[in-house]
Amino acid sequence: MFDTAIQQITEEFTSTFSVVPAPVAFARLLAASALAALIGLEREMLDKPAGLKTHILVAVAACLFVVLGREIAALDFGAEAQRNDPLRMIEAVTAGVAFLAAGLIFTAGDRVRNVTTGASLWLAGAIGLGCGAGQMPLAAMATAIVLTVLFALRHVERWMTRH
Repeated sequence: MFDTAIQQITEEFTSTFSVVPAPVAFARLLAASALAALIGLEREMLDKPAGLKTHILVAVAACLFVVLGREIAALDFGAEAQRNDPLRMIEAVTAGVAFLAAGLIFTAGDRVRNVTTGASLWLAGAIGLGCGAGQMPLAAMATAIVLTVLFALRHVERWMTRH
């Protein structure tokens, strides 16, 4: 009886993946997490309101939405016609992350604050979407570019402020 229950639970966690195999889905989620962590770490080092955890959560959620979208699209809903539009999924993630990022942006006197952090969250969502779609090299390239921009341009901005 106990063996049967364990077998059923194991099947539930492995056989329900019809489009993206479980190990591949796990690798995509891990990649989204790792890439977003790199960006979140940079924000964390600057003591910004959205740091390591927030960036990871956004990217993993976006990745999960893509994998779920692919899995749900493969389900048999009977005779009803199904419309699968990947752009709707991208738009939904983009809108949700934009709402979250907008909550971080505020004005202090005549200065607008946290726009870069909001943009990095938006990008973490895109990285998650890329990983979920199996485009991990593209997501890694975007991460490398963003980290270069965040680190290098901070120094350029400081230099320009002094001169």
